[in-house]
Amino acid sequence: MFMKRLSALLSLFLVSGAFVLAHAQAVQSLDSMKSQEELTRAITMLDKELFDAYNTCNLDMLGTLVTDDLEFYHDKTGLAVGKQVFLDAIKNNICGKVTRELVPGTLEVYPLHGYGAVEIGVHRFHHPGTQDHGVVGEAKFITLWQYKDGAWKVSRVISYDHHGAK
Repeated sequence: MFMKRLSALLSLFLVSGAFVLAHAQAVQSLDSMKSQEELTRAITMLDKELFDAYNTCNLDMLGTLVTDDLEFYHDKTGLAVGKQVFLDAIKNNICGKVTRELVPGTLEVYPLHGYGAVEIGVHRFHHPGTQDHGVVGEAKFITLWQYKDGAWKVSRVISYDHHGAK
């Protein structure tokens, strides 16, 4: 019985490992990018992954997309440092209460030589089920994506100019 359980757990671990590997290979490496279009496409995919995890409260996935020493600057709440602080804030303040969408046409992506990329844009936040119009606000953001050890991760975020959507 123990061996069957161990075998099942090992299989699950291997399948999970394959998923993580597939995830890591889904976005092109920094050194292989030859154009601005490739970088923009990669960061757009990463933004979608990050906020799909945010919107569905997939904290495990979210944790794979941020650095351990994440710095998150917010104009209303100040500075939060560390992956776990970030994940706890999402769990306690966002899960089931807020969703985010990128405002179409606002995304800008620029390379950061030897580091990764900077993503700039505007996002809109909704409180599902609590308002008939759904839109609660907008804010500007700057996100630094670091490419290190074969993975893209958010290392710094500045979220500012929070205001009601117009």
